[in-house]
Order: sequence, then C-alpha cells, then structure tokens
Amino acid sequence: MAVIDFPAELPMPLRNGYDTNHVSPLMRTEMQTGRARQRRRYTSVPTMASVSWIMTQQQAQLFEGFFRWTLVDGAEWFNVTLSTPLGLMAYEARFAEMYNGPQLTGRDMWTFTAELEIKERQTIADGWPAFPGFVIGSDLIDQALNREWPAA
Repeated sequence: MAVIDFPAELPMPLRNGYDTNHVSPLMRTEMQTGRARQRRRYTSVPTMASVSWIMTQQQAQLFEGFFRWTLVDGAEWFNVTLSTPLGLMAYEARFAEMYNGPQLTGRDMWTFTAELEIKERQTIADGWPAFPGFVIGSDLIDQALNREWPAA
C-alpha cells in the first residue's frame, strides 16, 4: 500500500456517477479471414474509477491543498476507501489527470470530479471461482459466523 492516506476529514465519493472500468488485459489480432486471435497480454491491469465529491468550503481547501502539495499535483499514489463488488475497502490509487472543479453547488458547497487509477483490478482471489456456492452465499455465511461465533 502507499505511504500517503486520503484525508479522513474528506467525504467518500458520491454514488451518483460513480463508475469503474477495467483496462483490458487482452491483445487481439484481427485475421484476414475475419476471425481474430486473442491472448492475455498482462496479468496486472488497473481499474479506472470515475468519482465525484461534494465538499464544504473548508473541505475543498483541504482537498486542493492535499492534491497540490501532498500528492505533488496528483502524481503520487495514495490509499483511499472506495466501493467495489468486493465491498468498501482501502485501495491504492492516483489521479489519472487533473480533477475538474471546484464547481459551486447550491449556496456554499463545492463539487469536484476526477478519474482515479486503482493500481490493481479488484477480483476475488484465485481459486474461489471453483466454489461458486461459497461465493454466492458468502453474505449468509458471514452473518451466521458473526452471530454464532462473534469472538472468533
């Protein structure tokens, strides 16, 4: 994980417009016959996340200062809590480009939008797809374990 953490005083990204897209790990070659060959080119590819925040004036000041000084205008990797199909977890990310904003929203709030590059594509661990029942029923298993063995 990165050494720098996203400030805890700043809000989580909004759900509205939140989007993640994986960079393709494939290489595809179109053949003259109309068919195509494809193979895995990379085993580790990033995920691009479109995020936005609504912040107070003070939070906006902190955000812009964090981006400029701590992240060296967005060049550094940092740890940020994001939501993915794996759940709400800390991920290592960096800004893919300069954020948009601040845009005045309402009377005194500020909106920022950005594209974050999450270092590693978020998937379940290798081997778990062989046990689909456990993956699909994991929320039920989690509830049962926490109810029956809370100290474990």
